[in-house]
Amino acid sequence: MKPHTLSVLVENKPGVLSRVTGLFSRRGFNIESLAVGTCEEPDMSRITIVCIGDDAQIEQVMKQLNKLIDVIKVSDITENDRVERELALIKVTAEPGSSRAEIMQIASIFRAQIIDVGSRTVVLSVTGDTEKIDALEKLLRQYGVKELVRTGKIAILRGTKTVKSAK
Repeated sequence: MKPHTLSVLVENKPGVLSRVTGLFSRRGFNIESLAVGTCEEPDMSRITIVCIGDDAQIEQVMKQLNKLIDVIKVSDITENDRVERELALIKVTAEPGSSRAEIMQIASIFRAQIIDVGSRTVVLSVTGDTEKIDALEKLLRQYGVKELVRTGKIAILRGTKTVKSAK
């Protein structure tokens, strides 16, 4: 079983996200990552879902998603050439002196931005693929990660290919 990235276009209405995630719950699937927001059509939202399953299980979930009334289109973009990004905010213990300078140097290497500095903490913002964020998190653990928030993966197809409605 491998991770699958699904792009789901839905009507931008109350309760749609609950119905979509409820379908996964009823089928016993764990959602590894979920991101949702409005898209190029103002009356639609795009949900990016990462879940783990074999091809047959994912195909079954996609068929069930397509039956939901507010779902416009479901695409498994796992095998397509795509760009993926995640955003993370990481609050790290940063005592004045050498550890703060080291953290700032690590942030620079990962092209992370320092967005808040407190007397004993630093908050970094970083975007990139999952592996980049995992690597930064692992390096920062030695200083003491006080809080970590991740958005979940978003993805878009490369080139002229699109995941759009038939509208």
